[in-house]
Amino acid sequence: MAMPLRRSESALARWARYASKHHWRVLGGWLVALVLIIGLVSAAGGTFVDSFTIPGAESQRAFDLLNERFPSQAGDTARIVVHSDAGVNDPAIKPRLDQLIADVSQLPEVVGVYSPFDDPGAISENGQYAYIQVQYDTTADEVNKKSVDALLKLVDASGGNGLQVEVGGQVVSAQEQAFGGSSEIIGIIAAMIILLIAFGSVVAMGVPIVTALVGLVIGSMLTVMAANFWDMSTFTLSFVAMIGIGVGIDYSLFIVTRYREGLHSGHSVEDSISRAVDTSGRAVIFAGTVVAIALLGLIAIGIPFVGALGIAAALVVITSVFIAIGMVPAVLGLVGTRIDKWKVPFLSRGNDTDQNGIWFRWARTVQRRPWAFAIAATAVLLLLAAPFFTIRLGSSDDGNNPSKLHTRRAYDLLAEGFGPGFNGPFLVVVEKDGGVNPADLDQLGAALKGTDGVAYVSEPRLNEAGDTAVIQITPTTSPQDAKTTDLVNTMRNSVVPGTAVSDGTHVYIGGATAAFVDVDQKIRDRMPYFFLIVIGLSFLILMTVFRSIVIPIKAALLNLLSIGAAYGIVVAVFQKGWMAGFFGVEKQGPIESFLPMMLFAILFGLAMDYEVFLLSRIHEEYLHTKNAHRSITVGLGLTSRVIFAAAAIMMAVFFSFVMEETRVIKEFGLGLGVAILIEATLIRLFLFPAVMELLGDKAWYMPKWLDRILPHISIEGPSEDEVEAEIPGIPAERELVGVGSNGRSSEL
Repeated sequence: MAMPLRRSESALARWARYASKHHWRVLGGWLVALVLIIGLVSAAGGTFVDSFTIPGAESQRAFDLLNERFPSQAGDTARIVVHSDAGVNDPAIKPRLDQLIADVSQLPEVVGVYSPFDDPGAISENGQYAYIQVQYDTTADEVNKKSVDALLKLVDASGGNGLQVEVGGQVVSAQEQAFGGSSEIIGIIAAMIILLIAFGSVVAMGVPIVTALVGLVIGSMLTVMAANFWDMSTFTLSFVAMIGIGVGIDYSLFIVTRYREGLHSGHSVEDSISRAVDTSGRAVIFAGTVVAIALLGLIAIGIPFVGALGIAAALVVITSVFIAIGMVPAVLGLVGTRIDKWKVPFLSRGNDTDQNGIWFRWARTVQRRPWAFAIAATAVLLLLAAPFFTIRLGSSDDGNNPSKLHTRRAYDLLAEGFGPGFNGPFLVVVEKDGGVNPADLDQLGAALKGTDGVAYVSEPRLNEAGDTAVIQITPTTSPQDAKTTDLVNTMRNSVVPGTAVSDGTHVYIGGATAAFVDVDQKIRDRMPYFFLIVIGLSFLILMTVFRSIVIPIKAALLNLLSIGAAYGIVVAVFQKGWMAGFFGVEKQGPIESFLPMMLFAILFGLAMDYEVFLLSRIHEEYLHTKNAHRSITVGLGLTSRVIFAAAAIMMAVFFSFVMEETRVIKEFGLGLGVAILIEATLIRLFLFPAVMELLGDKAWYMPKWLDRILPHISIEGPSEDEVEAEIPGIPAERELVGVGSNGRSSEL
C-alpha cells in the first residue's frame, strides 16, 4: 500500500490538484487564450525581415549614408546573369536579351533595369557572361511574391538554345528558399514513435505530443507578435519550431512519466498529478528558466538580429514551461487512469523500479570501473572536439545554396565570368559636409587600386548634393575567403588612414562582406563575457539548489565537453567538408558567426534539463540515505529511461532539420542533434556516473558559512520521509544488490 501524503502541499502542488479536479475549466481557459492570441496575430502580427543592423559598426554607418544620400538606390536589387558560349553580343543572342530587359522593366515594383550593353563593365572580358541589374522600389522583404514569381518565369522562359539565364540578388534570395514544413512533420512523427516505444500506450504517447503542439502554436504566435518590436529573420519560425517541438515534448514527458510512476505506486489520480508537478514540474521550471535566461543573454551581444533570435527562442521555451505546468495537469486529470489505455502489446515494458533492470545494472557496471569509463569518455569527447580549434567564423551566402536554386547558379556564373570576388564587393563611402573634394577621391582611388587583393576599383559616383561619394571595390578572392577578411582590415587599418584627405572627410568601408566582418568581430569581442555570464549564472543556481560547490563545477565541465564535441562535428562537416554529402552540404565554408553563441545558450540550457532531472533524483535519495553511492545507482536507474527517451525525441526533431535546404538551419539541426546524442550517451551514461562515483560524498561538499547565507530552494518537492513511497521495489534500509556499503561492487 502506498504511503499517504503527509506534508503540507506547496502552491505548485495545490495548483496541480486544482487543475486535475477542474480540468475542463482549465482547458477552456487555455482555449480562450489560444483564440485570443491567434486573433491578435491576425490583427497586428509583425513581419519578418532578412536585413539586419550592427549598431556602432563602420559598415552600418556606410549603409545608413547610402540610404540617406542615394534615395534612388534605397530599394534592393535582383541580378539576372546570362552565359552563352557564342557571346552575349551574338546576333542570335542579343535580341533575346533585349526582349528580356524590356519584359522585366514592365514588372510591378521594378523602377529600373540596367542593360549590360550600356555598361562595358557588365560584360565579361571574353564576352560570354553578362549581368542585368534590376532595381526595385522597396526592400527585398517587402517586394510582392507575385512580382518575384513573374521575374522567375521570365528568366526560365528566356533560357535554352545556347543561352543560360539565372537570377540572384537580395530580392530573389529573400523569397526563393522555403523554410519549415516537412522537417517539423518528420520530427513529430519520429517523436510519436519514440514515445510509443517508451510508454507502450497510445494515450500516454499522445499527451506530450498534443500539449507540445499547443505550446508550439502559442510560442510561434508570440514570436510573430514580437516581430513588431524586434527585427526577426525569415528563418526565425523554423528555428522556433525546432526548439519548441523538442523542448515542449521533453517537459511534458518528464511530468507524464512521474505521474505514471505515482499511479503505478498506488496513489490516486489527484495525488499522482500533484506529486508529478511538485517534483518533475519544479525541475522543468528550473531548467526552463536557465534555458530562457541563457537565450535572453544573447541580447547583450549588441547585434539586434542575434538578440531577436534569443528572444524568439526564449518565448517558446517559457511557453513550453507554462504548458507543462499549466496544461499538462489538466490533461492528465481528464485522462485519469486511462493514461495506459490502448496499449501496444509488443511494446509493453517491465517495471522501471526493478533493481535488476537494465538501467540499474548499467549504473552498477560504471560504478565498478569509474576510472576506465571516465577516461574513455573524456578521450572520445576531446577527439570529437578537436576540429573546433580550427573554426573560422563568417557568413553563408548564395554560394552555399543548393545547386537547384537560381541564386546558387547565378552566383557560380558571376564567379566564372567576373572572378570570385565579384559576388562580394566592398562599397567605400566618402562623406564631407559642403562637398567631397575630387582630389581626395583621386588619391583614395589610386591607393585602393594599389592594394594587394583588389581586382577592380570603380570610378567614384557622387550624390546630387555632392557631399557623398561611393566607390565599388571588387576583391580578387571570394566573400568567404579568409584573404577577403584580411583585405577589409588592411583597407580600414592601413590604406584609408594612410591616404591624405581633406579635413572633415570621412571614409567608411561597407557592403555585405564588410558587414559580415563587423558581425564576426563584434561577436568575438562579446563572446567570452557571454560564456562567463551563462556559466556563472548556472553555477550559482545549481550551487543554491543542490547545496554543493562541487556539483556546479562538475556540471559546467561536462556541459563544456559535450558542447565542444558538438562544435567540433559542425566544423568538421560544414567547414572541412567531412561527410558533407551525407548531410546534404554541397559546399564547405565558414561557420555562421552567431552559431557558437546560439548553440551554447541552447545546449547549456538543455544539458541542464538532464542534469537537473537526474541530479534531483540522486539528491532525493542522498537526503534520505546519506549514501552517495547508493543514490547514484537509484538516481541513474530511475531516470535513465526517461532521459534517454527525451533525448531520442530531441535528436529526432533536431536531426530532421538537417534536411532543410538553408545552410544555417542545417548547422543548427546538426549541432543540436549531435550535442543531445552526446549528452544522453557519453555524458549521462558514461562520464556523469563515473565522475559522481569517484567524487562520492565529496560531490555534496558545501562550506557551512556559504550554506548559511545562500537561500534555500527545493526542486525535489517531497520531504525526505516520502522518498521511499515513490520508488517501490527498491530497498531503502539495505544496500542494493551489487553495491556494498562502501560503494564498491560486491557479489551478493
